[in-house]
Amino acid sequence: MEYVQERVTTLHDLTGHVPDAPTDRAAVVVPMTEREYAGLAPEGVLSTLEAVSPARVVVPLRASADHVEDFRDWFDAFELDVDLVWCNGPELKALLADAGVSGAMGKGRDVWLALGLAASEEFVVVHDADAKTYSRAHVPRLLSPLAGEFEFTKGYYARVENNQLYGRLARLFVAPLIRALADEHDAPVLDYLAAFRYPLAGEFAVTSKLARHLRPQRQWGLELSTLGDAFGAVGFTGSAQVDLGRHEHDHRAVSGPTGLSEMSHGVGQALLQVLADHDVTPAYESLPSRYEEVAYEFIRQYAADAAFNGLNYDREAEREQVAVYADAIDPLREDTRLPSWDESPLSPDEVWEAAQADLAHARDED
Repeated sequence: MEYVQERVTTLHDLTGHVPDAPTDRAAVVVPMTEREYAGLAPEGVLSTLEAVSPARVVVPLRASADHVEDFRDWFDAFELDVDLVWCNGPELKALLADAGVSGAMGKGRDVWLALGLAASEEFVVVHDADAKTYSRAHVPRLLSPLAGEFEFTKGYYARVENNQLYGRLARLFVAPLIRALADEHDAPVLDYLAAFRYPLAGEFAVTSKLARHLRPQRQWGLELSTLGDAFGAVGFTGSAQVDLGRHEHDHRAVSGPTGLSEMSHGVGQALLQVLADHDVTPAYESLPSRYEEVAYEFIRQYAADAAFNGLNYDREAEREQVAVYADAIDPLREDTRLPSWDESPLSPDEVWEAAQADLAHARDED
Protein backbone atom coordinates (compact mmCIF):
# COMPACT_ATOMS: atom_id res chain seq x y z
CA MET A 1 0.00 0.00 0.00
CA GLU A 2 1.41 3.39 -0.92
CA TYR A 3 0.24 6.99 -0.74
CA VAL A 4 3.02 8.97 -2.41
CA GLN A 5 1.93 12.29 -3.91
CA GLU A 6 3.03 13.63 -7.30
CA ARG A 7 3.11 17.20 -8.62
CA VAL A 8 -0.59 16.69 -9.33
CA THR A 9 -2.81 15.51 -6.49
CA THR A 10 -2.85 11.70 -6.47
CA LEU A 11 -5.90 10.00 -4.96
CA HIS A 12 -5.18 6.41 -3.94
CA ASP A 13 -7.46 3.44 -3.44
CA LEU A 14 -6.36 2.65 0.11
CA THR A 15 -9.57 1.19 1.54
CA GLY A 16 -11.84 0.19 -1.35
CA HIS A 17 -14.12 3.09 -0.44
CA VAL A 18 -16.32 4.42 -3.23
CA PRO A 19 -16.70 8.18 -2.66
CA ASP A 20 -19.88 10.16 -3.07
CA ALA A 21 -20.04 11.66 -6.54
CA PRO A 22 -22.46 13.73 -8.63
CA THR A 23 -23.29 10.96 -11.10
CA ASP A 24 -26.78 12.39 -11.54
CA ARG A 25 -25.19 15.56 -12.97
CA ALA A 26 -22.75 13.81 -15.28
CA ALA A 27 -22.67 12.50 -18.82
CA VAL A 28 -20.55 9.45 -19.57
CA VAL A 29 -18.97 9.22 -23.04
CA VAL A 30 -18.08 5.72 -24.24
CA PRO A 31 -16.59 5.67 -27.77
CA MET A 32 -17.12 2.47 -29.73
CA THR A 33 -16.30 0.91 -33.09
CA GLU A 34 -17.65 -2.20 -34.79
CA ARG A 35 -15.29 -4.46 -32.87
CA GLU A 36 -17.10 -3.62 -29.61
CA TYR A 37 -20.46 -4.99 -30.80
CA ALA A 38 -21.87 -7.43 -28.21
CA GLY A 39 -18.38 -8.09 -26.82
CA LEU A 40 -17.99 -9.37 -23.28
CA ALA A 41 -16.06 -6.32 -22.07
CA PRO A 42 -18.49 -3.73 -23.55
CA GLU A 43 -21.42 -5.79 -22.21
CA GLY A 44 -19.87 -5.53 -18.77
CA VAL A 45 -19.31 -1.80 -19.14
CA LEU A 46 -22.92 -1.13 -20.15
CA SER A 47 -24.33 -3.42 -17.45
CA THR A 48 -22.22 -1.65 -14.84
CA LEU A 49 -23.33 1.78 -16.05
CA GLU A 50 -26.92 0.69 -15.39
CA ALA A 51 -26.02 0.55 -11.68
CA VAL A 52 -24.10 3.85 -11.83
CA SER A 53 -27.10 5.70 -13.33
CA PRO A 54 -25.43 8.76 -14.85
CA ALA A 55 -27.62 11.55 -16.15
CA ARG A 56 -26.69 10.68 -19.72
CA VAL A 57 -24.64 8.16 -21.70
CA VAL A 58 -23.32 9.30 -25.08
CA VAL A 59 -21.89 6.66 -27.42
CA PRO A 60 -20.02 8.01 -30.45
CA LEU A 61 -20.02 5.06 -32.84
CA ARG A 62 -17.79 4.57 -35.87
CA ALA A 63 -19.24 1.68 -37.85
CA SER A 64 -20.50 0.65 -41.27
CA ALA A 65 -24.12 1.39 -42.13
CA ASP A 66 -25.24 -2.22 -41.85
CA HIS A 67 -24.14 -2.41 -38.20
CA VAL A 68 -25.82 0.72 -36.86
CA GLU A 69 -29.20 -0.87 -36.19
CA ASP A 70 -27.51 -3.84 -34.54
CA PHE A 71 -25.90 -1.47 -32.09
CA ARG A 72 -29.15 0.37 -31.43
CA ASP A 73 -30.99 -2.90 -30.72
CA TRP A 74 -28.15 -3.99 -28.45
CA PHE A 75 -28.27 -0.75 -26.45
CA ASP A 76 -32.04 -1.10 -26.05
CA ALA A 77 -31.45 -4.25 -23.97
CA PHE A 78 -29.92 -2.12 -21.20
CA GLU A 79 -31.71 0.16 -18.76
CA LEU A 80 -29.77 3.15 -20.03
CA ASP A 81 -30.75 6.20 -22.03
CA VAL A 82 -28.04 5.95 -24.68
CA ASP A 83 -27.61 8.91 -27.01
CA LEU A 84 -26.09 7.30 -30.09
CA VAL A 85 -24.03 9.36 -32.53
CA TRP A 86 -23.12 7.57 -35.75
CA CYS A 87 -19.83 9.39 -36.33
CA ASN A 88 -19.46 8.42 -39.99
CA GLY A 89 -23.10 8.82 -40.95
CA PRO A 90 -23.66 10.68 -44.25
CA GLU A 91 -25.58 13.65 -42.83
CA LEU A 92 -23.01 14.21 -40.11
CA LYS A 93 -20.10 13.88 -42.53
CA ALA A 94 -21.72 16.45 -44.81
CA LEU A 95 -22.30 18.81 -41.89
CA LEU A 96 -18.65 18.59 -40.86
CA ALA A 97 -17.50 19.17 -44.43
CA ASP A 98 -19.70 22.25 -44.82
CA ALA A 99 -18.29 23.65 -41.56
CA GLY A 100 -14.71 23.04 -42.68
CA VAL A 101 -13.90 20.50 -39.94
CA SER A 102 -13.98 17.29 -41.95
CA GLY A 103 -10.81 15.25 -42.20
CA ALA A 104 -9.28 12.11 -40.76
CA MET A 105 -11.60 10.01 -38.63
CA GLY A 106 -10.52 8.32 -35.42
CA LYS A 107 -11.11 8.08 -31.71
CA GLY A 108 -10.26 11.73 -31.10
CA ARG A 109 -12.82 13.00 -33.58
CA ASP A 110 -15.44 10.59 -32.24
CA VAL A 111 -14.94 11.79 -28.67
CA TRP A 112 -14.96 15.43 -29.81
CA LEU A 113 -18.40 14.96 -31.38
CA ALA A 114 -19.68 13.48 -28.12
CA LEU A 115 -18.10 16.14 -25.90
CA GLY A 116 -20.20 18.90 -27.41
CA LEU A 117 -23.36 16.99 -26.55
CA ALA A 118 -22.17 15.71 -23.17
CA ALA A 119 -21.19 19.20 -21.99
CA SER A 120 -24.86 20.02 -21.53
CA GLU A 121 -24.42 18.25 -18.18
CA GLU A 122 -22.35 19.74 -15.38
CA PHE A 123 -19.64 17.09 -15.60
CA VAL A 124 -18.33 14.74 -18.30
CA VAL A 125 -16.61 11.38 -17.87
CA VAL A 126 -14.87 9.70 -20.81
CA HIS A 127 -13.72 6.10 -20.80
CA ASP A 128 -13.15 3.21 -23.19
CA ALA A 129 -15.44 0.23 -23.63
CA ASP A 130 -12.83 -2.54 -23.62
CA ALA A 131 -11.95 -2.80 -19.91
CA LYS A 132 -12.59 -6.37 -18.76
CA THR A 133 -12.17 -5.25 -15.15
CA TYR A 134 -14.54 -2.27 -15.32
CA SER A 135 -16.05 -1.45 -11.94
CA ARG A 136 -19.02 0.58 -10.77
CA ALA A 137 -16.47 2.52 -8.68
CA HIS A 138 -14.70 3.96 -11.73
CA VAL A 139 -17.15 6.72 -12.62
CA PRO A 140 -17.66 7.89 -9.02
CA ARG A 141 -13.91 7.92 -8.39
CA LEU A 142 -13.28 10.01 -11.49
CA LEU A 143 -16.16 12.36 -10.70
CA SER A 144 -15.82 12.87 -6.96
CA PRO A 145 -12.86 15.31 -7.09
CA LEU A 146 -14.78 17.51 -9.55
CA ALA A 147 -17.42 18.15 -6.93
CA GLY A 148 -14.67 19.64 -4.79
CA GLU A 149 -11.73 21.78 -5.85
CA PHE A 150 -10.62 20.08 -9.08
CA GLU A 151 -11.66 20.54 -12.70
CA PHE A 152 -9.79 17.65 -14.34
CA THR A 153 -9.20 14.08 -13.18
CA LYS A 154 -7.41 11.24 -14.94
CA GLY A 155 -7.40 7.57 -14.07
CA TYR A 156 -4.33 5.43 -13.56
CA TYR A 157 -3.99 1.69 -13.05
CA ALA A 158 -1.70 -1.31 -13.37
CA ARG A 159 -1.72 -3.27 -16.63
CA VAL A 160 -0.74 -6.83 -15.69
CA GLU A 161 -2.16 -9.83 -17.55
CA ASN A 162 -1.05 -13.28 -18.58
CA ASN A 163 1.76 -13.05 -16.02
CA GLN A 164 3.41 -10.10 -17.75
CA LEU A 165 3.44 -6.30 -17.96
CA TYR A 166 1.33 -4.54 -20.58
CA GLY A 167 0.75 -0.83 -21.17
CA ARG A 168 3.63 -1.00 -23.62
CA LEU A 169 3.11 2.27 -25.48
CA ALA A 170 2.96 4.19 -22.22
CA ARG A 171 5.82 2.30 -20.54
CA LEU A 172 8.22 2.06 -23.45
CA PHE A 173 7.45 5.17 -25.49
CA VAL A 174 5.66 8.00 -23.71
CA ALA A 175 7.24 7.78 -20.25
CA PRO A 176 10.87 7.54 -21.43
CA LEU A 177 10.30 10.18 -24.11
CA ILE A 178 8.96 12.62 -21.52
CA ARG A 179 11.93 11.81 -19.27
CA ALA A 180 14.39 12.39 -22.12
CA LEU A 181 12.76 15.73 -22.92
CA ALA A 182 12.69 16.77 -19.26
CA ASP A 183 16.41 16.05 -18.99
CA GLU A 184 17.00 18.71 -21.65
CA HIS A 185 14.26 21.25 -20.92
CA ASP A 186 13.26 22.87 -17.64
CA ALA A 187 9.59 23.35 -18.49
CA PRO A 188 6.54 23.17 -16.19
CA VAL A 189 4.51 21.38 -18.88
CA LEU A 190 6.99 18.49 -18.84
CA ASP A 191 6.78 18.34 -15.05
CA TYR A 192 3.01 18.16 -15.43
CA LEU A 193 3.07 15.36 -18.00
CA ALA A 194 5.63 13.40 -15.98
CA ALA A 195 3.42 13.57 -12.87
CA PHE A 196 0.72 11.36 -14.41
CA ARG A 197 1.28 7.69 -13.71
CA TYR A 198 -0.56 6.53 -16.84
CA PRO A 199 -0.62 9.39 -19.35
CA LEU A 200 -2.29 7.22 -22.02
CA ALA A 201 -5.17 6.08 -19.83
CA GLY A 202 -8.44 6.63 -21.68
CA GLU A 203 -10.34 7.38 -18.47
CA PHE A 204 -10.77 11.02 -17.50
CA ALA A 205 -13.38 13.44 -16.20
CA VAL A 206 -13.81 17.18 -16.67
CA THR A 207 -16.17 19.98 -15.82
CA SER A 208 -18.43 21.00 -18.67
CA LYS A 209 -16.47 24.25 -18.94
CA LEU A 210 -13.22 22.37 -19.53
CA ALA A 211 -14.94 19.89 -21.87
CA ARG A 212 -15.83 22.80 -24.15
CA HIS A 213 -12.19 23.95 -24.04
CA LEU A 214 -10.57 20.70 -25.26
CA ARG A 215 -9.02 20.50 -28.75
CA PRO A 216 -8.59 16.78 -29.46
CA GLN A 217 -6.30 15.19 -31.97
CA ARG A 218 -8.44 13.54 -34.65
CA GLN A 219 -7.03 10.02 -34.37
CA TRP A 220 -4.39 8.79 -31.92
CA GLY A 221 -3.13 11.20 -29.29
CA LEU A 222 -6.41 12.22 -27.65
CA GLU A 223 -5.07 11.42 -24.19
CA LEU A 224 -1.99 13.62 -24.50
CA SER A 225 -3.82 16.49 -26.17
CA THR A 226 -6.29 16.38 -23.28
CA LEU A 227 -3.42 16.61 -20.78
CA GLY A 228 -1.96 19.57 -22.67
CA ASP A 229 -5.26 21.45 -22.70
CA ALA A 230 -5.88 20.65 -19.04
CA PHE A 231 -2.45 21.99 -18.12
CA GLY A 232 -3.10 25.22 -19.99
CA ALA A 233 -6.57 25.68 -18.52
CA VAL A 234 -6.37 24.48 -14.91
CA GLY A 235 -2.70 23.60 -14.27
CA PHE A 236 -1.33 21.57 -11.38
CA THR A 237 -3.76 22.80 -8.75
CA GLY A 238 -6.89 22.05 -10.79
CA SER A 239 -5.82 18.52 -11.77
CA ALA A 240 -5.87 15.18 -9.98
CA GLN A 241 -5.21 11.56 -10.83
CA VAL A 242 -7.30 8.74 -9.44
CA ASP A 243 -6.36 5.14 -8.65
CA LEU A 244 -8.58 2.75 -10.63
CA GLY A 245 -6.84 -0.40 -9.48
CA ARG A 246 -5.71 -3.05 -11.94
CA HIS A 247 -7.07 -3.07 -15.49
CA GLU A 248 -7.32 -5.74 -18.14
CA HIS A 249 -7.89 -4.30 -21.62
CA ASP A 250 -7.83 -5.55 -25.19
CA HIS A 251 -4.29 -5.71 -26.53
CA ARG A 252 -2.91 -4.52 -29.85
CA ALA A 253 -0.11 -5.99 -31.92
CA VAL A 254 2.97 -3.84 -32.42
CA SER A 255 2.70 -3.90 -36.22
CA GLY A 256 -0.31 -3.57 -38.50
CA PRO A 257 -2.69 -0.77 -39.51
CA THR A 258 -4.05 -0.24 -35.98
CA GLY A 259 -1.01 -1.52 -34.09
CA LEU A 260 1.19 0.19 -31.55
CA SER A 261 3.73 1.20 -34.18
CA GLU A 262 1.17 3.26 -36.09
CA MET A 263 -0.27 4.63 -32.86
CA SER A 264 3.17 5.78 -31.72
CA HIS A 265 3.41 8.22 -34.65
CA GLY A 266 0.15 9.93 -33.68
CA VAL A 267 0.94 9.86 -29.97
CA GLY A 268 4.40 11.30 -30.60
CA GLN A 269 2.97 14.13 -32.68
CA ALA A 270 0.38 14.86 -29.97
CA LEU A 271 3.13 15.11 -27.35
CA LEU A 272 5.22 17.42 -29.52
CA GLN A 273 2.16 19.61 -30.18
CA VAL A 274 1.61 19.97 -26.44
CA LEU A 275 5.23 21.08 -26.07
CA ALA A 276 4.91 23.55 -28.96
CA ASP A 277 1.83 25.06 -27.31
CA HIS A 278 4.00 25.79 -24.29
CA ASP A 279 7.08 27.05 -26.15
CA VAL A 280 9.27 23.94 -25.84
CA THR A 281 11.25 23.13 -28.99
CA PRO A 282 13.16 19.82 -28.85
CA ALA A 283 16.44 19.14 -30.61
CA TYR A 284 14.93 16.71 -33.09
CA GLU A 285 18.23 15.47 -34.50
CA SER A 286 19.34 13.97 -31.18
CA LEU A 287 15.96 13.23 -29.61
CA PRO A 288 15.55 9.64 -30.91
CA SER A 289 18.94 8.55 -29.57
CA ARG A 290 18.36 10.30 -26.24
CA TYR A 291 14.96 8.61 -26.01
CA GLU A 292 16.47 5.18 -26.66
CA GLU A 293 19.09 5.67 -23.98
CA VAL A 294 16.44 6.53 -21.40
CA ALA A 295 14.12 3.74 -22.59
CA TYR A 296 16.86 1.14 -22.12
CA GLU A 297 17.23 2.26 -18.51
CA PHE A 298 13.45 1.89 -18.09
CA ILE A 299 13.74 -1.65 -19.47
CA ARG A 300 16.37 -2.48 -16.85
CA GLN A 301 13.99 -1.25 -14.16
CA TYR A 302 10.97 -3.07 -15.60
CA ALA A 303 12.98 -6.30 -15.72
CA ALA A 304 13.82 -5.95 -12.03
CA ASP A 305 10.19 -5.18 -11.13
CA ALA A 306 8.92 -8.14 -13.17
CA ALA A 307 11.42 -10.51 -11.53
CA PHE A 308 10.50 -9.18 -8.09
CA ASN A 309 6.84 -10.05 -8.80
CA GLY A 310 7.50 -13.39 -10.50
CA LEU A 311 6.35 -12.10 -13.90
CA ASN A 312 7.66 -13.07 -17.31
CA TYR A 313 9.75 -10.39 -19.00
CA ASP A 314 11.37 -10.44 -22.44
CA ARG A 315 14.06 -7.76 -22.50
CA GLU A 316 14.91 -8.33 -26.15
CA ALA A 317 11.28 -7.94 -27.28
CA GLU A 318 11.02 -4.73 -25.27
CA ARG A 319 14.22 -3.38 -26.84
CA GLU A 320 12.85 -4.20 -30.30
CA GLN A 321 9.75 -2.15 -29.52
CA VAL A 322 11.89 0.77 -28.40
CA ALA A 323 13.65 0.70 -31.78
CA VAL A 324 10.27 0.82 -33.51
CA TYR A 325 9.10 3.74 -31.39
CA ALA A 326 12.33 5.67 -31.95
CA ASP A 327 11.47 5.74 -35.65
CA ALA A 328 8.18 7.46 -34.77
CA ILE A 329 9.92 10.53 -33.33
CA ASP A 330 9.62 13.04 -36.18
CA PRO A 331 9.59 16.84 -36.21
CA LEU A 332 6.20 18.35 -35.52
CA ARG A 333 3.97 18.51 -38.57
CA GLU A 334 0.84 20.55 -39.27
CA ASP A 335 -1.56 21.08 -36.40
CA THR A 336 -4.74 19.22 -37.37
CA ARG A 337 -6.52 19.28 -34.02
CA LEU A 338 -10.22 19.90 -33.89
CA PRO A 339 -11.41 23.23 -32.52
CA SER A 340 -12.72 23.55 -29.00
CA TRP A 341 -16.49 23.65 -28.73
CA ASP A 342 -16.13 27.20 -27.43
CA GLU A 343 -14.71 28.14 -30.85
CA SER A 344 -16.36 25.57 -33.11
CA PRO A 345 -18.13 26.66 -36.30
CA LEU A 346 -20.81 24.12 -35.37
CA SER A 347 -23.18 23.86 -32.44
CA PRO A 348 -23.87 20.63 -30.55
CA ASP A 349 -27.52 20.98 -31.57
CA GLU A 350 -26.54 20.82 -35.24
CA VAL A 351 -24.50 17.70 -34.56
CA TRP A 352 -27.42 16.10 -32.75
CA GLU A 353 -29.89 16.91 -35.54
CA ALA A 354 -27.57 15.41 -38.17
CA ALA A 355 -26.99 12.35 -35.99
CA GLN A 356 -30.73 11.82 -35.60
CA ALA A 357 -31.26 12.13 -39.35
CA ASP A 358 -28.56 9.52 -39.95
CA LEU A 359 -30.11 7.10 -37.47
CA ALA A 360 -33.54 7.54 -39.06
CA HIS A 361 -32.04 6.84 -42.48
CA ALA A 362 -30.22 3.77 -41.16
CA ARG A 363 -33.48 2.41 -39.74
CA ASP A 364 -35.29 2.95 -43.04
CA GLU A 365 -32.54 1.10 -44.89
CA ASP A 366 -32.49 -1.81 -42.45
